[in-house]
Amino acid sequence: MVAAWPGVRPEWSRRVRVPSTAAASAVGAVHEWHLLDNGAELARRGLEPAGTLLCVHGNPTWSYLWRGLIAAATDAPTPWRVVAVDQLDMGYSERTGAFRRLDDRVADLTDLTAALGLEGPVVSVGHDWGGLVSLGWALRHPGQLAGVVLANTAVHPAGFDVPAVLRPALHPAVHPWGTTGGTAFLDVTYALARPRLSREVRAAFRAPYATAARRVGIGNFVADIPATPTHPSWSALERIADGVRGLDVPALLLWGPRDPVFSDRYLRDLMDRLPHADVHRFEGAGHLLPEDRDIAVPALAWLGLNVAARDSGTGRAASPPQGAAAPAAPARETEGVPAFRPMLAELDARRDDGGPAVVDMIPGKSGQSGTTSLSWSELAARVDSLARGLASVGVSAGDRVSLLVPPGRDLTCLIYACLRLGAVVVVADAGLGAVGLGRAVKGAGPKYLVGIERALAAARAFGWPGTRISATRLGKTRSGLLGVVHSLPGLLERGAAAGNGSEPFAPAGADDDAAILFTSGSTGPAKGVVYTQRQLAAMRDTIRNTYGISPGSALVAGFAPFALLGPALGATSVTPDMDVTAPRTLTAAALADAASAIDASVVFASPAALANVDATAGALDDPGRQALARVSLVLSAGAPIPESLLDRIRRLIPAATLHTPYGMTEALPVTDIDHAGIRAAGAGNGVCVGLPVSGASVAVAPLDDDGAASGAPSTRAGATGEILVSAPHVKDRYDRLWITERESSSLPGWHRTGDVGHLDAAGRLWVEGRLGHILTTAGGVRTPVAAELAAAAVPGGGRAAVVGVGPAGTQAAVVVLETDPPAKTAGRAADALGTAVRTAVVTATGLEVAAVLAVPRLPTDVRHNSKVDRVAVAGWATATLAGGKAPRL
Repeated sequence: MVAAWPGVRPEWSRRVRVPSTAAASAVGAVHEWHLLDNGAELARRGLEPAGTLLCVHGNPTWSYLWRGLIAAATDAPTPWRVVAVDQLDMGYSERTGAFRRLDDRVADLTDLTAALGLEGPVVSVGHDWGGLVSLGWALRHPGQLAGVVLANTAVHPAGFDVPAVLRPALHPAVHPWGTTGGTAFLDVTYALARPRLSREVRAAFRAPYATAARRVGIGNFVADIPATPTHPSWSALERIADGVRGLDVPALLLWGPRDPVFSDRYLRDLMDRLPHADVHRFEGAGHLLPEDRDIAVPALAWLGLNVAARDSGTGRAASPPQGAAAPAAPARETEGVPAFRPMLAELDARRDDGGPAVVDMIPGKSGQSGTTSLSWSELAARVDSLARGLASVGVSAGDRVSLLVPPGRDLTCLIYACLRLGAVVVVADAGLGAVGLGRAVKGAGPKYLVGIERALAAARAFGWPGTRISATRLGKTRSGLLGVVHSLPGLLERGAAAGNGSEPFAPAGADDDAAILFTSGSTGPAKGVVYTQRQLAAMRDTIRNTYGISPGSALVAGFAPFALLGPALGATSVTPDMDVTAPRTLTAAALADAASAIDASVVFASPAALANVDATAGALDDPGRQALARVSLVLSAGAPIPESLLDRIRRLIPAATLHTPYGMTEALPVTDIDHAGIRAAGAGNGVCVGLPVSGASVAVAPLDDDGAASGAPSTRAGATGEILVSAPHVKDRYDRLWITERESSSLPGWHRTGDVGHLDAAGRLWVEGRLGHILTTAGGVRTPVAAELAAAAVPGGGRAAVVGVGPAGTQAAVVVLETDPPAKTAGRAADALGTAVRTAVVTATGLEVAAVLAVPRLPTDVRHNSKVDRVAVAGWATATLAGGKAPRL
């Protein structure tokens, strides 16, 4: 029988006869349980486990669900005993013939652990309705309990209806044949796996439920779902749900967001009951999370940090990387460091200033843009009114507020009003698209959502969380359709009316959460990055100290985050007339209009935006050129910028110093270099991004022969490795991504950026690519950027991506590039161009190129329209060269 269970070692399977104390069992009843238990194997190998993981499956799975965890726990350097149960009437345990309710199942589990003589430390592990049962056991055994791990479960309806996918199974007309007489419930559940279960694994899951008699437990389990207060198991549900709030042991919540049964609302309920829990959401995973993702490795790492260390009395301490103790980041001088100055300090200091603070561009019929603006005094008054209005409808310190409003004065006021209240702003780029934006909003789980009508329609259609507030007034019918309960104008009026004699706002704490900013999604699903009030203020101070942007400056922001920093810097700010979700829409005329509107001294725009400014410069009139001629500083970041483009921008904006800072959502900026510095650095392996900015330190974790960043932090010149940064403005953490956060902060005091590069003898940083994009060729580990620059410089070539095709260790280098003129179809480049590219790359880098492919356009990220999606390119190139149907780029 065990031979038919892929991934299960025969010696794990055992049967145990257990006396029952459950109310559902007859007096003196003894039931036979089936378990998967690695205890015997550990004993045979002479291994002492750190503790026991008591794993409880849900419906209609069985102990087979935990096979990956059992294997990993058995073979781990610090092993754990795993006891994975088949609940009575489920899996290969006895069919008792009794209807077992929630209290019975908790009693059953208690009987089993007593019969096994299970002693602490024990970590309860549960999935689906097994999570509720495991928590019931946990509450009965506080002396043994050392931790709690839950995956896609619920402990209470939490004010919601039973999940829609379960309602048919509960209906009297459907329940008998859907759960017991037929296999519909089995089929639907196993079809939820992402990716699909293999035929062998699917067969193993179904095997214990081959007949209607074997499926009675499935039907009873569904029937025992306490959907209403009149249900017989409701009181047990309430008792467990309330008891969970008192658990003070470490807790880990692992979640698949694409779950039609237990959606993120149940995760938020668990987080409310277990506020100290660590959380990781696996984007793309669903209900059968232990099948969808490897949860064993992170779970064991978490156990080592939080349970084993706690049990041994060492407390919670981050583990150093294998092979070397992780050195701390450079010590920082504390003398002379200014005290924390809140983000609103500059706005408050300019309450009586009638000069312009925020300017919005209004498109005109003739192509010329008009303006509307708020003075500093008006902005301060508006922020206060809005803060009072938000507070009047329940927004308070710590509440998350998702802002789906385009850059401009409304968004600026909303952000600063939330900062005033101590609420946490959630900002995601609309360029992520409906799917990406939905992932971001659901992932952050805001309590309130403020949006324009289009965003509110998406929120309604896709079930995004949060009490809905419209950016404009909507009619009663429209508001009802969109679920809107308040409007921004209405809140402003309420706040203004309550202004006289109102209580002053309590200042937010320096280390309170202030913002969750989402990454561009160019390296996978967008991640939420949490900043505290102190870290946001440090970002402001770094920009001010590095670039001299101070009160009196005037900033044109073709990149939304810089517009939002304007008031904190004391700078007048304006967003050009453009689609901020598509930087390529910034024209030279729009930039000039914005610069003229505020007599701008500073411009920030992405490389893609600057490229289009250059392409449309011919449409500028004399006043537009004069406005740009008064700009003294241009900043552009997000991707490497060709020196030729900088030369052209310099001619267009002649008085400006051109800077290309390097950074990321997690730390903006990290280093900086100007146009002259780029010229002085010359050619090298990668793109020179300059020296660390004010307050920042940079190092690398050197790569090993397999391309892994396994070395300790180093500043040795020429050593290629993962780029590390330490600075006061580095993010606090990734939101609800415990695994990602642990990996990024595994070297104490450093943030691991995921980028690869090296420092030169002058201390300048050179970026060579992403850690996930390196090539492992037969000749060794290679990075892509220098080769891409060489390919792009070939006449007839354009932007390029260098990717590895084939097995790791023997990958072939393939160049995929845009051409000038653009290729009509994607495929192999013309012979002459291909030969020229190969020659250029090998001459510049020594890298032999196996193939050169041409495409009309390379896929890029959504925020900057500049970062090439090398993962998509590599997949396309592999399929193309194999002669198969290539995915669409």
